[in-house]
Amino acid sequence: MSNERLIYLPLGGAGEVGLNSYVYGYGQPNKERFVLIDLGVAFPNMETSPGVDLIFPDMTWLMKHVKRLEAIFITHAHEDHVGAMAHYCDVLPVPIYVRLFTANILMDKMKDLGKSVEKIKVVRRWTDTIDTGSFRVRFLPVSHSIPESSSLVIESPGGTVIHTGDFKIDPGPVVGAAFDVDLWKNVSSKGIHALVCDSTNVHSGAAGRSESGLAPEIESLIKRAKGMVIATTFASNIARVKTLADAAVRAGRSICILGRAMRRMVDTAVRVGVLTDFPKTVSPENARDIPRENLMLIVTGSQGEPRAASAQLSRGKYMKLEVREGDLFLFSSKTIPGNERGVLQIINQFSNAGVDVIDDSFPHYHVSGHANRPDLEMLHQLVHPKIIIPMHGEHRHLREHARLCRQNGYQSIVATNGTIVDLSGDVPVVAGYVETGRDYLDGKVKYSARDGIVRERLNMAVNGHVSVNVVYSPRSKPTVQVFLETMGLSKYGRSGLLDRELHDQLTVTIKAADRSVLENDTALREVLEHTVKQTCRAEIGKTPTMIIMLNRLN
Repeated sequence: MSNERLIYLPLGGAGEVGLNSYVYGYGQPNKERFVLIDLGVAFPNMETSPGVDLIFPDMTWLMKHVKRLEAIFITHAHEDHVGAMAHYCDVLPVPIYVRLFTANILMDKMKDLGKSVEKIKVVRRWTDTIDTGSFRVRFLPVSHSIPESSSLVIESPGGTVIHTGDFKIDPGPVVGAAFDVDLWKNVSSKGIHALVCDSTNVHSGAAGRSESGLAPEIESLIKRAKGMVIATTFASNIARVKTLADAAVRAGRSICILGRAMRRMVDTAVRVGVLTDFPKTVSPENARDIPRENLMLIVTGSQGEPRAASAQLSRGKYMKLEVREGDLFLFSSKTIPGNERGVLQIINQFSNAGVDVIDDSFPHYHVSGHANRPDLEMLHQLVHPKIIIPMHGEHRHLREHARLCRQNGYQSIVATNGTIVDLSGDVPVVAGYVETGRDYLDGKVKYSARDGIVRERLNMAVNGHVSVNVVYSPRSKPTVQVFLETMGLSKYGRSGLLDRELHDQLTVTIKAADRSVLENDTALREVLEHTVKQTCRAEIGKTPTMIIMLNRLN
């Protein structure tokens, strides 16, 4: 009897939103050959990751076993699925299989970083089969909020797995493939061992709505507007950008797209042929001469990004275009949890300028790109696998999805990042755990969250910082000079100037120190750190971070 096994291991995206990265393996335990599905990013914020540019899944485990990696497959071109690929392609020496639209987005990213695109392999048809190691993989088209999204059908000697990626059941997605029920029936008729399934909207009880149903409501809203109309959505949601643009044209308005990311997405979709009839747009320069009641801007920044077009317009003007009282701003998007503060800031700034804002509390102008609970149940019944593993979502989503599966008679478990799941039998079994976490792109440098750099920044932000430079002599009557600088701390404490009190206390500490302490740098530094902490607690109630520099005179 063979002891080979089929395993699933999420490195990111299971128990969180973003950072999607999933490993499938087949072979003898600890000798499996792997394929990697997706390699995405998450975006930082000042509260948890100040100064960071991008957040990546921790690749430490995969890099230890990179010689066992056969290939990489990318389900679609959203940043949380493809955004890290260009940053790791040099150290993952295997082909990267993608569909055409995703390939063009990924190539642009790799070229921007000066990376070769030779590893990118374009898969054009559902019938194209990629044989890699013990796996045979095909891209199964699905509808989502970006063109050419796909699930993956992964065949192995241990059974066939369908990895859904992000999907919704939409018969009219405007751009891209509709969800093909007959194709899914045909694929599933051969028997599916496991379904690894998107969980994002498991708490949404109503059936999902189609992208094609938005157009009349948006057109009516634009027609009622008196001034200029500005609308924002995810830059990658080409279907929504087209819905907005078509509605604007029918309402008698010219269209101007603002934001490099959105412009690049639209241009790429046109170039590869997934967008064939996008309305003509005007440049920002020409838009300035169009009467406001005849103009609509479609802009980036739906998540409150401070440098995007939405935020800059809310602060005054962008590309010499400015909002005025009586204009209308539409969020045709859902605010991702964690981005509420940035979005509310933009809303309030527009409100202060007299602009009317329609946000995501109005349900008529946005539909989700993910399957709601009834649609998940429909897919479960369509595929009818032995096992369903929830993925892509916070822990509460995974847990509720697993509960739903078990209620309907399917074997299921919650497998968060780092959980090795043995899928070989009829029941999923946890076979072990690997350490996972986050890596940061900080300027031009990548480092691990375990390095403590971000933790130090947060500590400085919360508690302030003191730099102390001491020049001293360990002789019987030591000479002492203390130079210090505080940052992020009150100028005054309970006794007066904080700098002066710290200076005096440090001077007294050195003069009172034993010669054995003065001649031992480690001991002296500990004494001075204690003095700074004790003085700051007494004066301002804070314990700052600090640097103590010692300069001993002979």
